Amino acid sequence: MSGRAQLMWDEAVTGYDFGPGHPMDPVRLALTMRLVEAYGLDRELQVTAAPAAGESTLRLVHREDYIAAVRAASADPAAADGSYGLGTADDPAFAGMHEASALIAGQSVAAAEAVWRGEALHAVNFAGGLHHAMPGAAAGFCVYNDAALAVARLLELGAERVVYADVDVHHGDGVQAAFWEDPRVLTISLHEDPRTLFPQTGWPGETGAAAAEGGAVNVALPAGTGDAGWLRAFHAVVPQLVAAFRPQVLVTQHGADTHFEDPLAHLAVSLDAQREVAEACHALAHTHTAGRWVALGGGGYAVVDVVPRTWTHLVGIAAGHPVEPASAVPEEWRAEVFRRTRQLGPLRMTDGVVPGWRDFDSGYDPADRVDQAILATRRAVFPAHGLLP
Repeated sequence: MSGRAQLMWDEAVTGYDFGPGHPMDPVRLALTMRLVEAYGLDRELQVTAAPAAGESTLRLVHREDYIAAVRAASADPAAADGSYGLGTADDPAFAGMHEASALIAGQSVAAAEAVWRGEALHAVNFAGGLHHAMPGAAAGFCVYNDAALAVARLLELGAERVVYADVDVHHGDGVQAAFWEDPRVLTISLHEDPRTLFPQTGWPGETGAAAAEGGAVNVALPAGTGDAGWLRAFHAVVPQLVAAFRPQVLVTQHGADTHFEDPLAHLAVSLDAQREVAEACHALAHTHTAGRWVALGGGGYAVVDVVPRTWTHLVGIAAGHPVEPASAVPEEWRAEVFRRTRQLGPLRMTDGVVPGWRDFDSGYDPADRVDQAILATRRAVFPAHGLLP
């Protein structure tokens, strides 16, 4: 194994563009890559552009008729078929949609291949993590589910146990659906309570089909949950299940929309806590999967202040050169931010927070809604893995 990390990047992924005013502004991708470059992280790992996912790869998860509908909408956006979730307010059709979506999927699939084959220890595709796309429909700003495709490719290559852990503020519903009946995959999602946020799924009782009982894990956190509760929930559920499942590869999704500045959700997590979870995922990979780690981006709609910093931290961690949180953001990057957006960029790589949390085993508070959420999840799935709730 080379041990060198890979960063999947092709500037053309910024063509995944739903148009002016849409929250999924591709500038967040471009600004992230420019910040990675400003810190010199592109010299600390191998930057690789993979080809777009082809038809046979897309069909590992997606139906043939759906791929055909995406191709048709890509060629003629005005004729998009709404029955496939295309041409909607969330997923407007745009020229070249198939090509841009398949390119992002190709980066995640190639990341999985590189890690499985030992060409890289870690691989990052921050343009990926489009976890809402279903086998036969677009949803939630997602056309092709690159996260599910990466996992499916690992299985095709011979992986027998894969953990997918998703810390986006929204439920990782598309990935859960793709592997609902597959005992080889454990999907874990920490997200805002379905009662207050799209896609209104991800209840603790969603635990997988009978053939894969306990294979879907959902931690539904109350709106307003901050660093202490979010970290407590992560550490109360994820490490124990990863250890029990004994995966060969860890795939993680790092949506930045848990942040307190995100305009589309209601958690109150800091950049510093997001960085800590990325570090924790890195450590889990080294403890349980011989370091095999595929890290993806996801949601995140504070496109200047949050997303580029969060994912630059992720890249630095994967590269083995973590960015010091207190470091000043390079001035050339802030100039690029202003040139592109007419906004002032953040000054440092931190929110000025030192996240603290209490271990769940230190005591359960029955009146605390976060603790209620944690216990509901542990009761639902821990016994299926031989663990005590």
